[in-house]
Amino acid sequence: MVRRAAILSLHTSPLAQPGVGDGGGMNVYVRELVSALAQAGVVCRVYVRRWADDLPERVSVEPGFDVVHVPAGPVDLPKEELADHVDEYADGVAADFADFQPDVIHANYWLSGVAGRLLKQRLHLPLLTTFHTLARVKAVSGDREPESRARAEAEVMSCADAVLANATAEAEQLVEFYDADPTRIEIVPPGVDHALFSPGNQAGARWALGTNDDPLLLFIGRIQPLKGVDVAVEALARLEHTNARLWIVGGASGQRGGSEVDRIRALISALGLTDRVRFVPPQPHHLLGTYYRAADVCLVPSRSESFGLVALEAAACGVPTVASAVGGLRTLVDHGHSGYLVEGRDPDDYATWIDSILADPVLARRLSVSAAARARTYTWTTSASRLRRLYVDLASRALAPCP
Repeated sequence: MVRRAAILSLHTSPLAQPGVGDGGGMNVYVRELVSALAQAGVVCRVYVRRWADDLPERVSVEPGFDVVHVPAGPVDLPKEELADHVDEYADGVAADFADFQPDVIHANYWLSGVAGRLLKQRLHLPLLTTFHTLARVKAVSGDREPESRARAEAEVMSCADAVLANATAEAEQLVEFYDADPTRIEIVPPGVDHALFSPGNQAGARWALGTNDDPLLLFIGRIQPLKGVDVAVEALARLEHTNARLWIVGGASGQRGGSEVDRIRALISALGLTDRVRFVPPQPHHLLGTYYRAADVCLVPSRSESFGLVALEAAACGVPTVASAVGGLRTLVDHGHSGYLVEGRDPDDYATWIDSILADPVLARRLSVSAAARARTYTWTTSASRLRRLYVDLASRALAPCP
């Protein structure tokens, strides 16, 4: 019987605002999954590196869900320098384990995976890891990470008792790029909160946001090269619907985030789109449903995406998505039924599919209904139930050896 789970989230907190700094889909994943686990009877502590001086040692989010802030290096360190403080983080987590006594460790992202590997070897606890992004997969699309990260990911996979994949595509990448043991890979898709993300009245959403009836395209996410905001902007410029607008909801992320915002603004100006593109600051997660419902099309032009929570949230709100045919987006977007998948990075291809949706209300309605129906099969309760069973299974097995 598994009663307690230690959730490692070294570099970003489930309490942080998604769309700010390093906060994104992983914040939502950890927060929603842990909440569902707690409601299923698994007491969870989420261990986050202390990232501000005024943070309390522990925050109780809800019964069975606490966040513990672990001192590990200066509070203002960028993500790129956190690898040097993994040992210190692991020591702080281990010290809290003396009180918490978890039955299983679930690490999120490669940095937490490295810490989880250390803790497994020290304390002989089963280790699960969810990577969220993979260095060698990102490298294929031109977003190169240090080789030291890729080696660390491979070492974590070789030690983990289970490696969680969000979709079949990610499971295949784990085997192809890391030679991961297929028998240790478990596919557990994320969910979506249908109380927040559900179909609704578009006119009412637009009234709430103070906007007009012109076609509205929506991009939600962190502004960094990986997310492909430039493709969304160039697609807007090539639309036949010249009254369409694009809203970009999110903020700069990572060391290149600031320069990427500057580059996107310069591109908008060069294309003469200043009056048709609006930047919206990162919004609290519970308010995003209004933005989705106001939109005609959601754009997800990422270079790589292990899953793509934005596409799922848009679908849950009944909004057709035009997305890159990469990673988990291939699973989420049913081409021609709930939206469209685009092979490659050509903005003309995106524009073609967007125009087809904007030009045909009957098609748009059919895509909307299909998207919402597809999204209803994804719930956090289901994800937590699968994960809880996996926790129990691993706790009853002999631990996988660590090379």
